[in-house]
Amino acid sequence: METEKETITVEATVKAPVEKVWSFWSEPQHIKKWNNASDDWHTPQAENDLRVGGKFSARMEAKDGSFGFDFGGVYNEVKENEYIEYTIGDGRKVQVSFVPNGNETKVVETFEAESTHSIELQRGGWQAILDNFKKYTEANS
Repeated sequence: METEKETITVEATVKAPVEKVWSFWSEPQHIKKWNNASDDWHTPQAENDLRVGGKFSARMEAKDGSFGFDFGGVYNEVKENEYIEYTIGDGRKVQVSFVPNGNETKVVETFEAESTHSIELQRGGWQAILDNFKKYTEANS
């Protein structure tokens, strides 16, 4: 019997219409600009096939070359400008909702926690990436 995994939710309200938020979230040329938790990391490569059964991958690396990893998975559900659900390579599930409110969009990301790092560390890392997405999207209007 499978035990239910603990989930973590992070969110941010982006001052941009949902169509722009969706585009910046899903297009590789944008993903490479915002997909990092701190300024000493970057994403030199990103691929995204945003459709049910489609795959995505992003190479995340420390800028000094000391560490890097691939983050990827497969899409389970895609509703344009509304909702994305995917399964990461390690089997954990992630849901992302895009809630429009005029010229703002609330992005809510819920993911299954892993057992290696503390909940606080995982929440902080994912929130930092989401905050970086917000900052990048709002700066490029």
